[in-house]
Amino acid sequence: MKKYMQPLLLAALFLLSGCNDDFLERVPQTEISRENYFNSEQDLETYMYSLYDFPGVSIYVNDASTDNSSTTGTVEIKSMMVGNPTPATITGGWDWSRLRDVNYFLGNFGKAAISQEAKDHYEGLARFFRAKFYMEKVKRYSDVPWYDQVLATNDTELLMKARDPRDFVVKKIFEDYAFAAEHVRNDNRAGAVNKAVVQSYMARHALYEGSFRKYHSELALQGSANTYFQMARDAAKKVMDSGKYTVSMTGKPTEDYASLFNNTNLEGNSEVIMGTFNEQDKLNSGWGSYMFGNYEASPARDLLQTYQMKDGSAYTSQAGYATKSFTQEFVDRDPRLAQTFAYPGWVLVNATTYSQGAGIYVQQLAKNQSGYHQLKGFVNQREVAVANSVDTPVLRYAEVLLTYAESKAELGELTQTDLDLTVNKIRSRVGMPALNLTTPVDAGLARQYPNVTGSQAGIKLELRRERRVELAMEGFRFDDLMRWNAGKLIEKEPEGLYFSGLGNYDLTGDNVPDIKLIPLTQSIPAEADKESNSLGTKLVYYRVGPVGSDASFFLTNGTSGTIVADPERGTFQEPKYYYRPVPQAQVNLNANLKQIMGW
Repeated sequence: MKKYMQPLLLAALFLLSGCNDDFLERVPQTEISRENYFNSEQDLETYMYSLYDFPGVSIYVNDASTDNSSTTGTVEIKSMMVGNPTPATITGGWDWSRLRDVNYFLGNFGKAAISQEAKDHYEGLARFFRAKFYMEKVKRYSDVPWYDQVLATNDTELLMKARDPRDFVVKKIFEDYAFAAEHVRNDNRAGAVNKAVVQSYMARHALYEGSFRKYHSELALQGSANTYFQMARDAAKKVMDSGKYTVSMTGKPTEDYASLFNNTNLEGNSEVIMGTFNEQDKLNSGWGSYMFGNYEASPARDLLQTYQMKDGSAYTSQAGYATKSFTQEFVDRDPRLAQTFAYPGWVLVNATTYSQGAGIYVQQLAKNQSGYHQLKGFVNQREVAVANSVDTPVLRYAEVLLTYAESKAELGELTQTDLDLTVNKIRSRVGMPALNLTTPVDAGLARQYPNVTGSQAGIKLELRRERRVELAMEGFRFDDLMRWNAGKLIEKEPEGLYFSGLGNYDLTGDNVPDIKLIPLTQSIPAEADKESNSLGTKLVYYRVGPVGSDASFFLTNGTSGTIVADPERGTFQEPKYYYRPVPQAQVNLNANLKQIMGW
């Protein structure tokens, strides 16, 4: 399949090379005109691949600045929460060039001399991309102008129109999805959009919209939430009923989950509905070690504490959980934890990271980093060709199963059979005990999501935990917090490893100290003067102190506590920060674009 992707990539690049301007009324400027193009199925297929915009390895850092991860980078929500944002400073996102490209296709493909079935297929593909495009706009702005045609320079009324209501736009989005789901072919070529891809995105976005309407009273759309939960349920079930996909497992609970995220050959994997497939020197992945936790982003302790114990009990119900050391935190836990976080005794092979070199890894600690490191998406091999060829699972069947279970729970329809068909299949991959429909409410989860109530509140909360764990560091967390009206969770400053005080600490799990914490009043000694452990290895020294000091890294209590990774998260203003303003420059051009939600 990777051989097949190359000509498609070249075709896409050919078309995209002339589609860079940002004016909605202009048509794509290719080297061929509409008069002698759009004549054959090959023309339509070539154009269609120019619309492919699926993510790659960047998904593994997209949880930055949520409660899953800290970041020192410039992330929009972080800048908003600590600053004084205005429509003049929040300027990204108002780009419509992709919509123009889709509508240009839809305005011209009909003249191709092909069968009606083929025309319906390509129309379905284009409408799928339009639906996906518009859903991102709705998630960002809520009300946006709907356009289903290419605009000419003299279409002044349309160019200067106001924002259409969210309800109107979303109905149009799901009309597009419905058409695509009916007409897009069951294309089995890896990397090609097929019926299951359409249905999976339809399910994802319907779940988002149903949840957003239910949990956001400011929209006054709660009455229609179930319509979208039903769409999510039905679209997910169609993927399930296709029989084409399963949760990928080989009977290795400590390896199977991780193998999805550092694999150079996901083609044909039973769980991958859509992947980004890469190959050295033909379509490089763009992989870098930035997700490991020593650059900008690093995993947060709050995420680590979400993983259950191996017996299915809550980690936060364990005595003294808040003051457990790094080595204690990984004992008898959900196996996905040690396939997502670097664990005590983990062996680093790919030493191109900012690290002490290959071998048993000693957590590297630094200011503004949590001290936890991320294995998910990390290629722990030396060969550059492996990193360049690593594939990305864009759509996993596990997500579809989670969507089905959550939508049924929100509809009040969830049964034990549903759980066994969905979430419990995911948990069985790693040997975790099955969830029960009558599971009691977990107090910690209830504090996080106080708006989850009702007779099945316990299992609804557990489904949220399962989703956070299974999809951790794959870029889902921000959207989940937004749709659940849980943006306040981002305010919690992310924490790192816990240290009870100054002194020596074992970080590799062999009961031999690896590092030494000293007070600010002391200087780190010269290498020859450093203490050695029983293995003859020099300890790594760190000066610790409170935020703002010249310490090597900060602890919450100065000389004890958890590592402070992100000292000030700021305030998440509700409901304002669930939305973004139309950039002021656009409002200046079109006064009909009114701001909403306090912007």
